[in-house]
Amino acid sequence: MRSIIFSVHFAVLLGLLVFTCIPLTITSSLPVQIWTKQLTLYAALVGIFYLHLRVLIPKLLYNNRGGIFALIVFLICIAAPVLNHQADKLIDLQGLLRRFAPGHPPVDDRYTPVGDLSIMIMTMIVIGIAIIISVTRKVQADLLKEKALENDRIAGELAILRSQINPHFFFNVLHTIYGLTEIDTDRAREAIYTLSHMMRYVLYETRQPSTTLEKELRLIDSYRQLMQLRLPEHVAVVFNRPEGPLNIPLSPMLLLPFVENAFKHGISTVQPSHIYISAQLCQALLRFEVRNTLFAEPAKETDEGSGIGLANTRRRLDLIYPGKYKLTVKEDRELQEFRIELQITLT
Repeated sequence: MRSIIFSVHFAVLLGLLVFTCIPLTITSSLPVQIWTKQLTLYAALVGIFYLHLRVLIPKLLYNNRGGIFALIVFLICIAAPVLNHQADKLIDLQGLLRRFAPGHPPVDDRYTPVGDLSIMIMTMIVIGIAIIISVTRKVQADLLKEKALENDRIAGELAILRSQINPHFFFNVLHTIYGLTEIDTDRAREAIYTLSHMMRYVLYETRQPSTTLEKELRLIDSYRQLMQLRLPEHVAVVFNRPEGPLNIPLSPMLLLPFVENAFKHGISTVQPSHIYISAQLCQALLRFEVRNTLFAEPAKETDEGSGIGLANTRRRLDLIYPGKYKLTVKEDRELQEFRIELQITLT
């Protein structure tokens, strides 16, 4: 950005130098007064450029004082040719050209606006370029500021969503362990040990914007093992995942809520039921599927936070992977199955 602005400034200054001084080189020799006058004109145009760029535009145009700004621009455009004409008379430009450049067209000593129209046009061009550069810089700065504010807003919203998901996750797991304490204390101790590893992941990995797919699938497997400790034999649970380490980045705690939902609503203590979890990775495309038994009557909600996990996951997908994911939720009454299919492009 700075290099582009520097290039534009350099081009403007070079263009002004060409306009004011290069034409003088057509004649073999000119007196120092003419060179001094043209260099003064060059300095004046440069001064007008930076006066508008650094002072008038930020102080007036951007502070709802456009009328005063327009008046000053008008006065400068009128004054520039007048002062240029007075400078020509001061150095006796007519006499100098007659003496040192006999072939040069005569200079009209009478001032008319048309006579110095080129100076007026150049002044207007310089002011116009200053306005364009300043407005462009302001628009870009505003866009960067807006983007930074949007990023801060998204980061804050994601932090709130994660803070809602974590208590909901622990509530479900602790509810499972509480049930085990009444049935089998040995399995309850095993569940607490498994939970300790899961807590380490949740407490530390979720502080970072991303983890790895390998760690996320390992968390799902631990959760599956933990939940299966209290499941009856007529509940079938299948978990298929890719082989080998999967170090591709993924937002933490993004897939687990779908699995939680399946264990919460897709199993029955009296009816045969099943849960199927599948993760497939093809290059950077992740396909994640969760299927569970769909009962005729929905299971009774067991906590006030029901639905928080799925709702927050949808919102997190919108914020983290906009336009890069597809989430499909289906209820197949014929097959008595509830299905969630998620596809994410992890790039």
